[in-house]
Amino acid sequence: MEKMPKWADATLVPLISLLLAAFLSALVILAIGEDPVAAFKLMVEGALMRSSGWGYTLYYATNFIFTGLAVAVAFHARLFNIGGEGQAMIAGLGVALCCLYIPWPHWSFALLGSCFFAGLFGAAWALIPAYLQAKRGSHIVITTIMFNYIAFSVLGYMLVNVLRPARAMDPASARFPAATNLPTFEDMFSTAAAPLFRSAPVNVSFFVALAACVLVYLLIWRTRLGYEIRHFGFSETAANYAGTSGVRITIVAMLISGALAGLMAVNTTQGEAERLILNSTEGAGFIGIAVALMGRNHPVGVLLAALLFGFLYQGGAELALWTNIPRELITVIQALVILFTGALDNMVRAPLERIFLSMRKNKGAL
Repeated sequence: MEKMPKWADATLVPLISLLLAAFLSALVILAIGEDPVAAFKLMVEGALMRSSGWGYTLYYATNFIFTGLAVAVAFHARLFNIGGEGQAMIAGLGVALCCLYIPWPHWSFALLGSCFFAGLFGAAWALIPAYLQAKRGSHIVITTIMFNYIAFSVLGYMLVNVLRPARAMDPASARFPAATNLPTFEDMFSTAAAPLFRSAPVNVSFFVALAACVLVYLLIWRTRLGYEIRHFGFSETAANYAGTSGVRITIVAMLISGALAGLMAVNTTQGEAERLILNSTEGAGFIGIAVALMGRNHPVGVLLAALLFGFLYQGGAELALWTNIPRELITVIQALVILFTGALDNMVRAPLERIFLSMRKNKGAL
């Protein structure tokens, strides 16, 4: 018998965790002499009340959707993929090679090609840790962390020695051809009479992220492979007894996870920067872990959590710009949300479980 209804686990636990994080954040802001109510209003106005603010919020959310889905798919197979950062870096290299060396006639074809190369490079970077876990027993957490550092070094070498234009000082590739530039929301929805999303980097890859949510849902809950992944995640012994190959599931789940993390490069490299730069991921691979945990490893939950963290990122930028709250303190506020929604999840869950068990016993006694 379940200790707590599914709706409570999916909604009440994250909501209470979020409220606790907001309360502590308010105390932190009060401690430095700022008004937490005014700070929250500024965050809402900067991130949600203007179309340009929404553009930045959705841009950040797009990154977090891809990395959150990547962590979620691996987690269903009881694999903790912390390598989303490195996989997205290497995928950016694939996007750059695709855009620079293939003469695409239109951005739509370039988008399809970039998605393929990003997924391919991201999956390839996840393959080695997956093989080491499946065949050699190397812990996936250790190997994926190690491969993040290797990816950063590989990308730095490629930018400085291979892709950097002659006489350029910046460790970045050349600009992508105009035919590969993805349309932004400003291009798609803005008019002369109603200008929208001014200078916001959100682009058509946001719809790719939404499509990825649908595809991941269908994969995990509507296919045989998805059932095997979840079965293996619940009990490796039972899955092996039923004839499911643990080696195959480990490698396939990590390949899918790496490909999803790699798709983030379409948004950052092709959609926003329009060239390959050194630190395009900006920690989104690690934020994806918190997004997946808060979203309960479900695509709908991941989407909502990604929007929340997109709001926190854009709202935090507004606070740093218009108040005396230092940027480091804004990072602390974001960390509090991650702490309560991820690491301290059981602190909220356990009391709620006792409450629901008590209610069930009282109802049974009547």
